[in-house]
Amino acid sequence: MKHPKHIIHKLRGKKSDADSAVPRITTDNVAEHREQVLGSARKFIYPLQHTKRRVVTISIWLFGTAIIVFLVACTLALYKFQSSSTFVYDVTKVLPFPVARAGGRYVSYESYLFELRRYQHYYESQQRLDFSTPDGQKQLANYKKQAMAKVETDAYVKNLAEQHNISISDREVNDEVTLLRAQNRLGSSNEVFENVLEEYWGWSVNDFKRELKTQLLAQKVAATLDTATRDRANAALAAIQQGTDFGQVAGQYSDDAATKGNGGQYGSPIERGNQDIDQQVLDQIFKLQPGQVSGLINTGDSLQIVKVIDGDNTKRNVAVVVCTFKNIADYVQPLRKQEPPKQYIGI
Repeated sequence: MKHPKHIIHKLRGKKSDADSAVPRITTDNVAEHREQVLGSARKFIYPLQHTKRRVVTISIWLFGTAIIVFLVACTLALYKFQSSSTFVYDVTKVLPFPVARAGGRYVSYESYLFELRRYQHYYESQQRLDFSTPDGQKQLANYKKQAMAKVETDAYVKNLAEQHNISISDREVNDEVTLLRAQNRLGSSNEVFENVLEEYWGWSVNDFKRELKTQLLAQKVAATLDTATRDRANAALAAIQQGTDFGQVAGQYSDDAATKGNGGQYGSPIERGNQDIDQQVLDQIFKLQPGQVSGLINTGDSLQIVKVIDGDNTKRNVAVVVCTFKNIADYVQPLRKQEPPKQYIGI
């Protein structure tokens, strides 16, 4: 058995050998040792940095590829297969795919689908038309042409509006809604109105206002450009104010074939709730006293003059002079010939 002192001596020897293996850091070699330590660390850091860079590169590549695939798929769905699905329609609300060019401006695919989808919704839900049948496909082709013609016309109208500084404000749209409500043309309540829009057209209230705004703009452009009709209405009013017989003026100036041959007089009394008479005209009929004549009443598509002959607060006998503005198509057709629209899909 080895003596303990011998073992201690051996341990001291090993300790001495270990101490001699440990590098001695002094002021002179501290920089050298620091570089050795950092060099050892870099062996682990550099691979990690390289891995992160590679992950970022691959992620960007995958994301870019996904976007390209998505855009290609949407392009095929729109321009080759002409899909009108809800998903594709939602995509066109975000991405401005063009469907045509008219009057020097691009027509958005979204506006085309907005028109087409309401036709589809109505005939599928109300007429039970199956667009997958041969007859349904023929009908659909016809509705596509109608929708395309509509959005092309809207583009030309917008050009005319910009040229003549014409616009429609939200207030004008809301005022028109108020007029329609006054005649109970939008249902008995907001809920009924919203349900009817959804059931018949697949529309929201905002969709309805959007379409109404487009119609009002077309009316306003036609009314502004049709100076001849405005001059004729002013001439009719001036003649009445100068004492010319109302019936004679109606026969000379009115465009209403149903009344002009009868001195401008309607064949039956007009009641307050009459939905065949524009609300603006109805308001004047029941404001005037018997024998009184209104000024020019702008209904949007015509200028009218009314005379209350007699009656009470519920119904009245009335004569009218109607000067109808030209249709907006009269102003759009020359533009179509001058600069024909270019469609990006075959219909």
